[in-house]
Amino acid sequence: MDFSKSVSGIVDVLDLEKPYDKEIIKYRFLEEINFYEHKRDHTKRYFNIFRFCVTTGSILLPAILSMGQMDPTKLPKHFDQITYWTTWMISLLVTASNGFLQLFSLDKNYFAYSMVVEQLKTEGWQFFGLSGKYEDYQTHQDAYKAFSKSIESIKRKQVAQEFSNGKDDAKKKKFDFQGEMKKFSQETSVRDRLATEIIPPQVGIAAKVREEVKEVMTEVIKKDIKPEIKESL
Repeated sequence: MDFSKSVSGIVDVLDLEKPYDKEIIKYRFLEEINFYEHKRDHTKRYFNIFRFCVTTGSILLPAILSMGQMDPTKLPKHFDQITYWTTWMISLLVTASNGFLQLFSLDKNYFAYSMVVEQLKTEGWQFFGLSGKYEDYQTHQDAYKAFSKSIESIKRKQVAQEFSNGKDDAKKKKFDFQGEMKKFSQETSVRDRLATEIIPPQVGIAAKVREEVKEVMTEVIKKDIKPEIKESL
C-alpha cells in the first residue's frame, strides 16, 4: 500500500491548531516521500538492468572462451567466427553497462534515495507517535516546528550530497581565524623565548672555544719556530 495514502488519514486527525499546518505536512512531507520513492524505483530499474548485464556477461565470457580450447574437429563449422563475434558483443555490453553505472552513479543514487526515504518515514512515525526525539513534547503542536526543521534538514543534506558528488559541504572544516591567530602568537612567543634563553649561551660558548683554540695554536707555533724569531715574539 502507498505510504502517503496510508498516512494521509493520520495527518487529518492530528491535534494541530492551524488547519494549514496539516496541508504543509501533506505537501512537504508526504510529497517528498513520493518524490524520492519514484526516483528510487526509477534508478533501481536501470541499476538492476546494468548490473545484471555486467554479472551475466562476466560469467558467460570466460565460459565461451574456454570452449575454443577444445579439439577443432569436434566443434561446429565456423565456430571460431561465432565465438569471436559473440565474445566481442558480450565484452562491449559488459563495458558499456559498467560505464553507464559509473557515469550516472546509479549505485550511489539508488542507495542515497533509499536512505532518504527511510529517514523521512522514520521521522514521520516518530512525530506521529511522539516518540524518539519527540518524546519530550506533550502535543503534536509543540513538536510541529521541530518536525518541520528535521524534514528540511534531511532534504537539504540530500540536495547538497547529490549536487556535490556525494560530498557533504556541511562536513567541511571551517577556517577559525581567532584560533589561528592565537596559535600564531603562541608560536611567536616560543621562538622569542628560545632566542633569548638558548641562543646567547651558545654564542658565548662558541666565542670561548675560539679563544681557547687560538691560544693552543699560538703555543704550538711558538714551539715550532726558530729561536731568534721566538725571542722577537
